[in-house]
Amino acid sequence: MTNPYAGIENYQLWRRSVARIETHLFDPVVNPKFRLNRATKIATAGSCFAQHISRQLQRIGFHYFVPENGEGLPEDERTRRNFGVFSGRYGNLYTARQLLQLFEEVFEKRKPAEKAWLREDGRYVDPYRPQIEPDGFKTIKAVEDERHKHLSSVRAVFTEADVLVFTLGLTEAWRSRDDGSVFPLAPGVVAGSFDPERHEFVNFGVADVEADLLAFLEKLKDKNPSIKVLLTVSPVPLIATYEDRNVLVSTTYSKSVLRVVADQVVSRFDWVDYFPSYEIITGSYAGGLYYEADYREVNSRGVAHAMRCFVKNYTSDPSQVVRRNTEPQAAAIEPTRRDIICDEEAIDAIRA
Repeated sequence: MTNPYAGIENYQLWRRSVARIETHLFDPVVNPKFRLNRATKIATAGSCFAQHISRQLQRIGFHYFVPENGEGLPEDERTRRNFGVFSGRYGNLYTARQLLQLFEEVFEKRKPAEKAWLREDGRYVDPYRPQIEPDGFKTIKAVEDERHKHLSSVRAVFTEADVLVFTLGLTEAWRSRDDGSVFPLAPGVVAGSFDPERHEFVNFGVADVEADLLAFLEKLKDKNPSIKVLLTVSPVPLIATYEDRNVLVSTTYSKSVLRVVADQVVSRFDWVDYFPSYEIITGSYAGGLYYEADYREVNSRGVAHAMRCFVKNYTSDPSQVVRRNTEPQAAAIEPTRRDIICDEEAIDAIRA
């Protein structure tokens, strides 16, 4: 007798690739589509977890591409004003819709209806990156001028990067009823004011996220024919849900949608791949080992495991990167939890 499972690989069997493997040696990456070297210009965007990836890319000696880097500012001022958190100072792009609308604003003259939100202290912020400038802006025009400069840098991210790592984070969002623009935070959380006549809640489904991501990828490839994209899904649970249900149930829905879309999109393009950091962090094999005491924040142990798998599978010479990783100066920029900028946490602060 014969059966179709007789010749499958060890990595296709739970007992051989998961149950029998020591936790720290687990590696779910199979057949990566491309390799990176130190000269590869790697850009990042996405949710809070994407910042772990960008920090570790620098730490292990990759070329982290940051066109909007606050050149000329003192280092402490660059840090305070959130330069270098991502390749562009766009803050958290939690949804594929945010990424798409940013691209359209840069290249297709998209003009968002809402220009600025007023804070309680009388300063203004950019509605699409409301926490990027801690001091805010004195006038609406100052917000617009700074955004114009920001979009110029984002253009360089999209056209000059060799690889874009995008971390899908959320499906829940708030958007403008006027023009459909999606915000990283609901109006009124840190600035502006919620108006049900002008703002609405949306929870994107598989078809929505897939359409947005496909549209972005096709437009991106047209502007940068040699680019490659590495998708990840954030393993960080929702900090709050606006759906009338438990936040864990909403988290499961959201991550399931994003993971399904990532798989569907990756199967369509040979230049788009998926890195399973989500599975590495959340997998049952780890028994929650990779989360902080709040069961939400990913700890340094989990980030290190994910990046070991990244280096092993996506670099052209892992041995060189590992040696660089042991150098004292490299270890000195290990990120701490407070270094991670997360717009979503402002929601939790309201109900502290």
